[in-house]
Amino acid sequence: MPAGDLTVRLTPRADRDAVALDDDGVIRARVTAPPVDGQANAALVKLLAKALGVPKSRVSIVRGASGRDKVVRVDGLSTADAHALLRSGG
Repeated sequence: MPAGDLTVRLTPRADRDAVALDDDGVIRARVTAPPVDGQANAALVKLLAKALGVPKSRVSIVRGASGRDKVVRVDGLSTADAHALLRSGG
């Protein structure tokens, strides 16, 4: 199955969890979790898995674990399919 690599810009300590796709193909994710001990990354994985309708085990951060800009891989879902799901609201 193909794996989709997604470019994500993460904002921790937001007022609510939310995910949106920009016109330039960058996913803007906001999580309430703080960027401490991987809490924001774990919240991002959970948020993307729910938004894309896949198990959390198929979502992984492959680059940028300690920064705001990340590359997230979703096993079994192409980048185009992930973008389409996010545009349609899941």
